[in-house]
Amino acid sequence: MSRARTILGIFLLFLFLFALTGERPFASHLAYYYDILINIGINVILAVSLNLVNGYTGQFSLGHAGFMAVGAYAAGSWSEHLSPGLVNFLAGSNGVLTFVLQPFPFLQPFAFPTAVADNLALIVATMFGGLLAALAGLAVGIPSLRLRGDYLAIVTLGFGEIIRTLILNIDFLGAARGMSVTGRYTNMFWTFGFAAVAIYVVLGLVNSTYGRGFLTVRDDEVAAEAMGINTTKYKVIAFVVGAFFAGTAGSLFAHYAGFLTPEGFNFFKSVDVVVMVILGGMGSTTGVILAAALLTILPEVLRALAHTDFVPAAQKAIEGVIPIHLPPLQGLLENRLILYSLLLIIMMLTRPQGLFGDLAGSRKRVTSSASK
Repeated sequence: MSRARTILGIFLLFLFLFALTGERPFASHLAYYYDILINIGINVILAVSLNLVNGYTGQFSLGHAGFMAVGAYAAGSWSEHLSPGLVNFLAGSNGVLTFVLQPFPFLQPFAFPTAVADNLALIVATMFGGLLAALAGLAVGIPSLRLRGDYLAIVTLGFGEIIRTLILNIDFLGAARGMSVTGRYTNMFWTFGFAAVAIYVVLGLVNSTYGRGFLTVRDDEVAAEAMGINTTKYKVIAFVVGAFFAGTAGSLFAHYAGFLTPEGFNFFKSVDVVVMVILGGMGSTTGVILAAALLTILPEVLRALAHTDFVPAAQKAIEGVIPIHLPPLQGLLENRLILYSLLLIIMMLTRPQGLFGDLAGSRKRVTSSASK
């Protein structure tokens, strides 16, 4: 794990230097691509955290959007009501950082106290959102994770819908009107930094001696219980850790979008994350990361293709060579979710284990054949 810590440290240092030097020009001149990158980072956190539950522990949760909603609204409420006081305490005219940095006037053009206060406010709000989401995961996990398979999926689906319905009826959280979030603090450093930490924690947990219990629960839960392994405890731990990182992803989303609505965390959001895990390969962190990036970019690529002349011209050329009449492909791309679904169906029929879901087995087969 020392090598993993070194890679994590180098990656975070690179992100920090980029945030200091090149992120602001990149975000202002290439705002569309910057938005896609932020969404990729958030989806990576969601997919990697759900992979701990669905992939490594072998459960089937459909309530990840509910944990994301808890984190988003908790962090948004904290930033709306408590963060202004913290920022003023640190960077106000009589703030602590302002007083401490008075002997260093060369730092004033960089707005150093404000930057530190804003980032600290984001960290506190994100930790608050993640902890509340983890508590929600614990509250759901203890009574429900004695269930298995479809029954567990139904319970977690119900939890996600309960959270959404509660938010719709709580005026303090904006109800159906939505809630504005003070401070758009999320940037690439925090987004991909939290993504890197989520990957490190999940891989470190699963590859540890203690974490082998997750794989045991996935492979054969009955045999694991017969050997004295507390399978419910492992499932609850996976649920709590996954819910915590889903809550941090919700906080980052809240502080990037600046506005939250309950419909942004509906059943379809949970399905999106589940599809990322299944497409990448359940139990494959590399595959899940690539699938999260692919499924974030794919709708945007289809959106761009739908507004070009290439597709009608290609369709006309095909119909000129082959005497068939194709349906209007331009309209299919404009309804890109249909094509998106077709691509997923084809993927599941041709490679049901996902993009990288069988790498370990493939390596074993290659090694055994080479030894022969």
